[in-house]
Amino acid sequence: MFSNSNPDPRTAARSLQELPPPDPAAAAVSDRLCAAIREEIRRAKNARVSFARFMELALYAPGMGYYSAGSRKFGEAGDFVTAPELTPLFSRCIAHQSAEILGRTGGDILEFGAGSGVMAADVLAELERTGNLPTAYWILEVSADLRERQQEALRLRVPHLVERVQWLESWPEIFEGVVLANEVLDAMPVHRFRVAADGVEEQFVGLDGERFSEIWDRPDDARVERSMEDLVSECSLTEGYVSELNLAARDWTRQLASVLKRGAALVIDYGFPRREFYHPERSEGTLMCHYRHRSHQDPYRYVGLQDITTHVDFTAIAEAAHDAGLRVAGFTNQTNFLLANGLAGMAEDTSDRGRLDKAAAIKRLTLPGEMGELFKVLALTRSLDGVLTGFTWRDHRGRL
Repeated sequence: MFSNSNPDPRTAARSLQELPPPDPAAAAVSDRLCAAIREEIRRAKNARVSFARFMELALYAPGMGYYSAGSRKFGEAGDFVTAPELTPLFSRCIAHQSAEILGRTGGDILEFGAGSGVMAADVLAELERTGNLPTAYWILEVSADLRERQQEALRLRVPHLVERVQWLESWPEIFEGVVLANEVLDAMPVHRFRVAADGVEEQFVGLDGERFSEIWDRPDDARVERSMEDLVSECSLTEGYVSELNLAARDWTRQLASVLKRGAALVIDYGFPRREFYHPERSEGTLMCHYRHRSHQDPYRYVGLQDITTHVDFTAIAEAAHDAGLRVAGFTNQTNFLLANGLAGMAEDTSDRGRLDKAAAIKRLTLPGEMGELFKVLALTRSLDGVLTGFTWRDHRGRL
């Protein structure tokens, strides 16, 4: 069953009016960011920027954007909880799948956007426990603030393994091994579109005095317009339908293909195959904002202090990978992937109290109403034959 009310996998949805105000220091950062965005809009042609550009600045503007400034984002003290923060069991399953891949290909691990650093630490700990440590664990992280937090987490959790971890600010020229991308694509800037009577319109952001305002007009960019029109035609979208187009995620996939010489990428995120993403009943899109464990759909509230995300069109990622020479080696939901990698057995060797805590975390990770069905895992490989364990329970590539 579909609904315009998008399920939120990370926070409990509450009304916009319930958002707590930021502290003065955070509000000042948001004010500076808003001033910078207004200035860019005023200088821009037609005094507007695409929603994709607005989202890019809101999330990544140096020193001011959500992922670039110093606010705490992950965990109970932040704005949302990701799977690695719920329990180390998630990362242990990732480690088991990674060990299988490294056993066939050799090489290292490259995590793209490591968040709090908790997953990196727990993956390394499990690989050490099972005797499968790679020579190096690379983290590609563009945020200086998050790099510091990742270094702190690793020093606290696996201090003897910190020297194996190296940070990058851009893709390496060539890579062999395992690429991990957990909740990366959902935070990439998207173009928003609307089906009009005479074609497709793109959402731009302009100004109404000092307030940000939405402007709908024909796309300025030919690639964007063509991609939107293709989606509307392929999915038979009707007048009034609003949704998102994530070209940045497709470009990321092509970059992955140009770098990965041998090995596999595991893309873990919430989203759908295209036929479900652009379903007629999902006619308001999937954009959501996360602030202090509350969810809403106003990207112009507390700019730079809240996360802005959209669900992932996994068909688009699979198509981009295939066209770039990668093999789409598996696609399943998070429940099937984790159970195939031994999740249930990992909860057994613990105290009664620990077992109860782990049981609650497992439910959150695997139940359909929680993360289990909405989160998907896509495997993209090069020069790697055979079936990966994580896709042996259910492989839904046919749905792509």
